[in-house]
Amino acid sequence: MSMLTLVKYQGLGNDFLVALDGQEVDAGAEEMSRHSHDHRASGTDRVGELARALCERHTGVGADGLLVLRSADSGGEVRMELRNADGGRAETSGNGLRCFALSVIEAGLVPGPQVAIETDVGVRQAVVASNGASGCAEVSVEMGCLKVTSLSPVADVLLPGSVALPWPAWFVDAGNPHLVLLAPSLHAVAIAEVGPMLERMREGGQNVEIVTDGPGDGEVSLVVWERGAGVTLACGSGSVASAAALHSAGISADRVLVHNPGGTAEVVLSGDDPFDVRASLAGPVRRVARIDVEPAELGRSQAGLDAS
Repeated sequence: MSMLTLVKYQGLGNDFLVALDGQEVDAGAEEMSRHSHDHRASGTDRVGELARALCERHTGVGADGLLVLRSADSGGEVRMELRNADGGRAETSGNGLRCFALSVIEAGLVPGPQVAIETDVGVRQAVVASNGASGCAEVSVEMGCLKVTSLSPVADVLLPGSVALPWPAWFVDAGNPHLVLLAPSLHAVAIAEVGPMLERMREGGQNVEIVTDGPGDGEVSLVVWERGAGVTLACGSGSVASAAALHSAGISADRVLVHNPGGTAEVVLSGDDPFDVRASLAGPVRRVARIDVEPAELGRSQAGLDAS
């Protein structure tokens, strides 16, 4: 019986399972399928099903996503394949990139402190600054170019007070899609209720950030619904998307602290066009655990969940 070895990391409470052997993942996905999804049609995304089972918080290990190390082929040192908690493949993740950078350096796969990581939307440069404690570091990552588009204000009965005073809205392409809404307050915002509806407003789905200015100068606060993961404690790409949206409207500066429910990230924006900016994201990352999983056992657990 094969074993799948994973390392769990979290950045601001946004947690990821990292698999540093892509071939082991592929083999584990096939083994799990023999014990859980044999009835499914050929062509099933086996790695996606494995990711979904691993990330399930009651019958699996639990995480917001799975990061798989693949061979670099486009100018980076390593390639990151990102699967959301629902098994779907995603383009990029700010906190995922930061966790992945620390994982490959800790594993000795790259010397560090800099690492060039290939994603589905290009190469991203990360820098890991050790704080002297094992498994902990401050990690910054270049998030590439963000394109901001102003949208019509949004009003919905699930958004407190918006029917009387619609909330300003932006679409931000951060390599992945984001809807950013500016609320007068996060009080009474039920992101778990409104998130699914707002996600579906864009074909293929979108991440949703509801953000406020403050509490202090140079600070913004948000809650987030992530496409393919639901409510999370933080979103790195959502943090840079929110900062870029408010910067384009002249509300916030080009350097801002973004308060997520799970912690605070620093976002720095650059460029002459406020609707077309480059961004970097920085904050703490911590290793949580090393985990060995038997794919067959995981498959049987997932089969029980699917049958219920």
